[in-house]
Amino acid sequence: MSMILSASVVRVRDGLPLSASTDYDQSTGMQECRKYFKMLSKKLSQLPDRCTLKTGHYNINFISSLGVSYMMLCTENYPNVLAFCFLDELQKEFITTYNMMKTNTAVRPYCFIEFDNFIQRTKQRYNNTRSLSTKMNLADMQTEIKLRPPYQMSVAELGSTNGFAHLSVAEYKGTGKISAAPHQRLEPVTLPGIVSFVLSLLCGALNLIRGFHAIESLLQSEGEDFSYVIAFFLGTAACLYQCYLFVYYTGWRNAKSFLTFGLICLCNMYLYELRNLWQLFFHVTVGAFSTLQIRLRQPQGKSPDYNV
Repeated sequence: MSMILSASVVRVRDGLPLSASTDYDQSTGMQECRKYFKMLSKKLSQLPDRCTLKTGHYNINFISSLGVSYMMLCTENYPNVLAFCFLDELQKEFITTYNMMKTNTAVRPYCFIEFDNFIQRTKQRYNNTRSLSTKMNLADMQTEIKLRPPYQMSVAELGSTNGFAHLSVAEYKGTGKISAAPHQRLEPVTLPGIVSFVLSLLCGALNLIRGFHAIESLLQSEGEDFSYVIAFFLGTAACLYQCYLFVYYTGWRNAKSFLTFGLICLCNMYLYELRNLWQLFFHVTVGAFSTLQIRLRQPQGKSPDYNV
């Protein structure tokens, strides 16, 4: 009998499960599929926004949108168009029910477990295909799948450490895969992110002002060290670059943010004689806070254009 067996909602950036079916089969085959669920959750940020994984007698399908992935397990003969219509309904209801601020800041697993009530109702409807009243949506989805079919994964790819690195736009057009494209959109800004941005600008301005004062002192006294001027302006550049990394997506973004933080620490170590401990603590803490916010603000998946 073809049917949907379970579903879950997972955050893309770190694989944190937000909600899931609470009634699932304990058979050996199902337990194996749940392992695949966990493995997929860890790689969602590397995958296209619509995929199908065939695992023997079962299929795992998922779609990703706005930093959240909607996954489902069904029997191998369950119609593909129904599977993705089911996921599309989950996506629309979840986006309507929970704002992105809550999903981005969630820290404990299954903090939206009450969403399972909707999962169960929707699953019952889609398991009773005679009662489905979504013929128009099914037709739209069928057209969409023909135009942009889901990427067909294999268990071998799932087990490899970089099995998806070979995927390109030419091979899977319009997948919404998170790539190193400079125009990749980031997740919405959070309040801590805004605070870190403002504080980084403030530190940059303070370094810039002290840098000009150091130049004045250098001109008035030949005994002044020009390296202090360089340290202040390097600190300014590092703070402003952290602001840039927070706002825009670039390749190796996380690595660049850590290197920038290291430069801020080095500059402040060199300026130890010109600043008191509180000033040093403020600049280093702001640098660390900004680095954390850059790390937390990840690229978002492409919002699907079907059934809109």
